[in-house]
Amino acid sequence: MLVQALVESLGLTLLLMVLFFLAAQLLKDNSIVDIAWGLGFVLVAFYTLIRFGATGPRPLAMTAMVALWGLRLAIYILFRSRGKGEDPRYAEFRAKWGGRFVIYSFLYVFMMQGILILIVAFPIVIVNTLGTGEIGLLEGAGIGIFLFGILFETAADLQLFRFRKDSANKGKIMDRGLWRYSRHPNYFGEVALWWGIFFFSLGVRHSLIGIAGPLTITGLILFFSGVPILERRFAGRPGYADYKRKTSRFVPWFPKK
Repeated sequence: MLVQALVESLGLTLLLMVLFFLAAQLLKDNSIVDIAWGLGFVLVAFYTLIRFGATGPRPLAMTAMVALWGLRLAIYILFRSRGKGEDPRYAEFRAKWGGRFVIYSFLYVFMMQGILILIVAFPIVIVNTLGTGEIGLLEGAGIGIFLFGILFETAADLQLFRFRKDSANKGKIMDRGLWRYSRHPNYFGEVALWWGIFFFSLGVRHSLIGIAGPLTITGLILFFSGVPILERRFAGRPGYADYKRKTSRFVPWFPKK
């Protein structure tokens, strides 16, 4: 049943990405894939809950956590990007890929993210397929880590949004609030909440294979699509070198003097 759930979830995420790909071609904006990212997890969570129906509070709690995270992220990205055009990351791909842009976008932006959603969602599928039983201390710890992560991420996003909204801060480096202790506090919160989701799943059969989820999201953020891209983008900005020197790269810590 678990294998069937994984296969069907993959088909569902790829279908979602096909629909968003078609919309992106009409809008000429691949940035909407970032909205599809959060929604993909919500779709997988509700589908596996309803389709494979593991009974009890564990699947319900897992689905609630995923829905809270995924919908918050999708709404935030939609609101943040409204009226701003295509994100610079995807605009760079558009220029780099030239005439191959459409096919490369389909394969490397949309289909790849559909596959990554399934890998990161392993703990979700495992719990919603096999997770019968009551919530114990282990699940409680997982919920606690998740709540810490999502609150940390949300606070960091809100602080950055307010900072950017103030025209007096144009061209300046955000080094206030949580951003004083980490150069990427929103990403730190993101990684933390996915480890919380994994801990929540540990009481379920076959849960150890779910470690692929938090390991994948941690690797992506630290080494590929998250931190490195932003570090390169801000490298030449006035004041960033000093901010980089004194501020922790990822895990929050007190600034260097």
